[in-house]
Amino acid sequence: MAKEPIPVYLFTGFLDGGKTTFLQNVLQDTRFQNGERTLILQCEEGECELDTAKVKGKLTVVTVDDLDDLTPTFLAEQLKKARAERVCVEYNGMWMIGDLIARLPEDWQIYQVMMNVDASTFPVYLNNMRAQMNDKLALTEMVGFNRCAPDIDKQFFHDAVRAVNRRCDILFEYEGGEIEYDDLPNELPYDLEADVVEVADEDFGILYLDAMDNPDRYAGKTMQLLVQAAVSNKLPPNTFIGGRFCMTCCADDATYIGFPCEYPILEAIPHRGFLRITAKARSERHFVYQDGNPGLVLAVQSVELVPQPDDPFVYYR
Repeated sequence: MAKEPIPVYLFTGFLDGGKTTFLQNVLQDTRFQNGERTLILQCEEGECELDTAKVKGKLTVVTVDDLDDLTPTFLAEQLKKARAERVCVEYNGMWMIGDLIARLPEDWQIYQVMMNVDASTFPVYLNNMRAQMNDKLALTEMVGFNRCAPDIDKQFFHDAVRAVNRRCDILFEYEGGEIEYDDLPNELPYDLEADVVEVADEDFGILYLDAMDNPDRYAGKTMQLLVQAAVSNKLPPNTFIGGRFCMTCCADDATYIGFPCEYPILEAIPHRGFLRITAKARSERHFVYQDGNPGLVLAVQSVELVPQPDDPFVYYR
């Protein structure tokens, strides 16, 4: 029988961004911590320290100063010593998340990613360390901007996050402790009112997420987009999948996402070939969408074979 995975809760952000305070609050919340043995890996030392005496349950705190110390053997040993049931990682903001994922033991699984950011320093980090910032934003399920000024430009923060992550929750915490959730609309990077909706190559991930949530808004639209074809005899006649490999943090975790495409000359479609297609979209249930909900089906009108792009991957941004 396979072992149950060890859940890993990842707390990200930059130095003095509020990670430790947020982790302290989470550990004191009995909905999360109700006596479980928990291994805490602290990879960055900020101004605040964890007060383990206020937490119900056994906590083992281990400090990690060097990324190279994070090896599967080291992590497994620390878990065994702590006899822990789960792991919380307060991650160093300068380290890439893919480096952590590559070092986790096989039976460790990231369950949740949360990010804390000092709103007053966010523009500086965004301008000067964009790769590190986007690395954290891309995977987080919640980003909390703390130390917000009363006149904060929420649109700026919203746009910066949504350029990388379309689905995470965004909240603003003001100096008085008031918390406000972001409710600004997400603007699409292509014009759905155009005669032909031209989806830029880098926007395929956004198209996929939005179309899966709102397939009806695309029904009847003529679309032009770049896809990598997947041809299989398991699909209905004259049908291929037009999709892309989407990467969240590293090539090893790339997942193929796409839409069923109908085309009468299937023998002209090379498996894994790159195509620029023009297609009429409709929304309907299709066995490709195994959740039973409607999704996009593309009736392909024209196909142009094109070379593989310099970056064959797309991103949810």
